[in-house]
Amino acid sequence: MQFIKPGTSIDFIGKRKLGFSFSLALVIISFISLIIHQGPNYGIDFAGGTLVQVKFDKTPAIQDIRSGLEQIGIANSSVQNFGNPGENEFLIRTGTPDMTGQGFSQAITQALESATGSAPDIRRVEMVGPQVGKDLRKQALLAMFYSLLFITIYISGRFEMKWVLSGVTAGALMSAVYFLSIFNMSMPILIAAALLVTLVLFWYLELKYAMGAIVALIHDVFITVGLFSILDYEFSLPIIAALLTIIGYSLNDTIIVFDRIRENNIQARKLTMMEIINKSINETLSRTILTSLTTLIVLFSLLFLGGEIIHNFAFAMIAGVLIGTYSSVFVASPIVLLTDKKNR
Repeated sequence: MQFIKPGTSIDFIGKRKLGFSFSLALVIISFISLIIHQGPNYGIDFAGGTLVQVKFDKTPAIQDIRSGLEQIGIANSSVQNFGNPGENEFLIRTGTPDMTGQGFSQAITQALESATGSAPDIRRVEMVGPQVGKDLRKQALLAMFYSLLFITIYISGRFEMKWVLSGVTAGALMSAVYFLSIFNMSMPILIAAALLVTLVLFWYLELKYAMGAIVALIHDVFITVGLFSILDYEFSLPIIAALLTIIGYSLNDTIIVFDRIRENNIQARKLTMMEIINKSINETLSRTILTSLTTLIVLFSLLFLGGEIIHNFAFAMIAGVLIGTYSSVFVASPIVLLTDKKNR
């Protein structure tokens, strides 16, 4: 099946300034939101604390739930509705981890029943210590950073035959980040600085395909995180899994376009680089649209039918697929043109 007729010639690269402006606007909005909210809305996995999910037979007042929790020493708790309206489910969060050993669930049940007049059903209790949450944040950032660098090694070797150069560069950056992290430097600042240095080195070393891929991937991840910040959605370990999946999905689209660019660069030597990239994007556009549509059908099914537990994961994937498809055309490919030595 082909949505795009053979011979179609849409001037995507001619609209690159419009694409860059749109991407820049999304990045700025995401950055401002993260500053205002002081980072993502970390869940229990990263922030530490205790989470309790309860279900009542009838709808209680949230203030009554808080009063019941105060009776057993759980103060300054966050109580919010969970699931569909009318299901009477609530999530209780407290910023400090409490003892969740034997008798904890029973104590909550008795306190909430006394305060609300309805016996709750304790669905789950999770507790993460603050140090564990801090370590998880650090490992999550390192996982995304290392995945980006390993990807650039593959891209440089696959499309430019610069395995050694890209490998040495990425290895030096990974080693520097690892050793500096030992001295308790701020991990977000360290990763941001390392990515900036990576982009400068790739520009200087003329690794144009790696440059295009890593800029697009940073663009996809940052905007997805920014979207979670704007909507104040909880940022947890499943979201990290979604972000890593987004990196792989977006890269798959980008590689398809890059591979066609390389083929056309050999076969159509009379065309300019701009014409070659436009031709390549148009030739792969039908496949890109079909792949994204079939993936989105599954993800929307998860979003609407998968329940609250998987809701945020599905939402992150939907946002990532849409942004990743866009960036393969309007970010990664134009970056290749900008970093191509012949077009400077």
